[in-house]
Amino acid sequence: MTITKDTIIGEILDIAPQTAPVFLSIGMHCLGCPASRGETVEQACAVHGVNVEELLAKVNEVIAAGN
Repeated sequence: MTITKDTIIGEILDIAPQTAPVFLSIGMHCLGCPASRGETVEQACAVHGVNVEELLAKVNEVIAAGN
C-alpha cells in the first residue's frame, strides 16, 4: 500500500504501526486521540508545520522496509 496525502493517520497506524515513530518525530505525540486518528497526512503536516512530501517519503520508506 502506498500512503498519500489523503490517507487517514489512523488507517496508517492500523496497517503499519511501525510508522508511529515517524509521526512522533514531527511532534504528533497524541497518536491515539480522536483528532489525530481522523486526520489525513496532509492535515497533520499543516498542523505541525511539516513538508507533506518529505513525511510521505519517510512513511512509505518505513512501510516498504517492513520494519
